[in-house]
Amino acid sequence: MGGRAVIRLSLAIAALATALPLTLPAQAQVIIAHRGASGDRPEHTLAAYELAIEQGADYIEPDLVPTKDGVLVARHENEISGTTDVADHPEFADRKTTKTIDGVEVTGWFTEDFTLAELKTLRAKERVPDIRPGNAEYDGQFEIPTLVEIIALAKAKAKETGRLVGLYPEIKHGSYFDALGFKTVDSLLTALKAAGYTREDPVYIQSFEPTALVQVKFRGPAMGADYRRIQLVAADGGPADRPDVTYAQFIAPEGLELVSSYADGIGVQATLLVNANGSPTDLAANAKAVGLDVHAWTARAENAFLPVPLRVGEDPTADGNFAMLWALLRRAGADAIFTDNVAEAVAARTALQN
Repeated sequence: MGGRAVIRLSLAIAALATALPLTLPAQAQVIIAHRGASGDRPEHTLAAYELAIEQGADYIEPDLVPTKDGVLVARHENEISGTTDVADHPEFADRKTTKTIDGVEVTGWFTEDFTLAELKTLRAKERVPDIRPGNAEYDGQFEIPTLVEIIALAKAKAKETGRLVGLYPEIKHGSYFDALGFKTVDSLLTALKAAGYTREDPVYIQSFEPTALVQVKFRGPAMGADYRRIQLVAADGGPADRPDVTYAQFIAPEGLELVSSYADGIGVQATLLVNANGSPTDLAANAKAVGLDVHAWTARAENAFLPVPLRVGEDPTADGNFAMLWALLRRAGADAIFTDNVAEAVAARTALQN
């Protein structure tokens, strides 16, 4: 980060402290690289994960879905037309289909209809090229990585840097894949155990669906693979595996008590921690009262992703006041924050510690 950027960041932090004022917790937040350094490289590629580690991420986050032959690969969704060049492959034209995923009808190409060898012929592309045109310049360069390849990268970078980087995998569409006969939880636990990870290592397993986390809780110890678990919570709706329950019920005091029986923390949409005027909600305090860690998603730098008061100028692709967002989430009680912008997160964290 250049000198002018550091000055702007420091001024933003100072302005925030003056305006609110801030009372910040002593512990700085853990930085979770959301889909890798996805603000700088196409998401869920080895290049994105490697850059995130080099920029200083504490954890890297692969979202996991299975291939037809049961291999876990990193994609945000099992439908891959938005993040790969699959539509440009005539040999796969007949694989395009329509499916119902978690109650939503989706048309496209799906990982579970491709073997790993077939997926390896595809190349990644930027999911939001209009907002991140710099990332789109890397289109066509990177493969879809497997979980095993991501683990190998993390291990290699730890050996190179002397700094252990954690893994924060998400089980995507667990109940959907369970119904198809895929054992994604078992596959994940087996891979982590084979790589030598234990409960003492920096590993979190996350899911929006409580069923997957309960499976991890009870199957993990039996397999010798017991890992920390995070219940993801959105501002609206509810989990696909429990259509009778809303996320609002999860974060009510009695809901948090229930979550604490099978999870170690909650991963919540940022708006659940910070009110529209910037003041903290009581969610973090309530969660910590029952022993749950609080992780927030997702801090992004571009104006397009920021609330209106934190935008700078009219250009949706330009960076807004990311530093203020970071400080607000820290003040609201977030122990860790998912971010697309690792370098900016490191700078914001450092500025708040100085």
